[in-house]
Amino acid sequence: MIRSALPIAVALLVATVLEVTGDAVVRIGLGQAGATRLAAFTGGAVLLFGYGYALNSAPIDFGRVVGLYIATLFVVWQVIAYATFRAMPGWPTFIGGAFIVAGGLIVTLWPTPSAG
Repeated sequence: MIRSALPIAVALLVATVLEVTGDAVVRIGLGQAGATRLAAFTGGAVLLFGYGYALNSAPIDFGRVVGLYIATLFVVWQVIAYATFRAMPGWPTFIGGAFIVAGGLIVTLWPTPSAG
């Protein structure tokens, strides 16, 4: 179980970090001009492509991976937002985030009836 779960966790973590970092780089690029802006947008595009590739490489059904991905995305988003923009989440974010994480776990881990 751990061996099969590790690639899923790695794919989700890599995808999440790439997406959130790519979004942050694009946001930074919006405040730039000329070649710096173009470089930021290009870097952001490359990171966002990497996110799509990593997420879709996870060895799990897409419908189930999305639930866990959204939960992972929320957590990593908060970390990157703080590290990059010093944005500290408030209580509504913590409480709402707990629901997001719980929902992601339910979508991913809830047993589905076998077809057949």
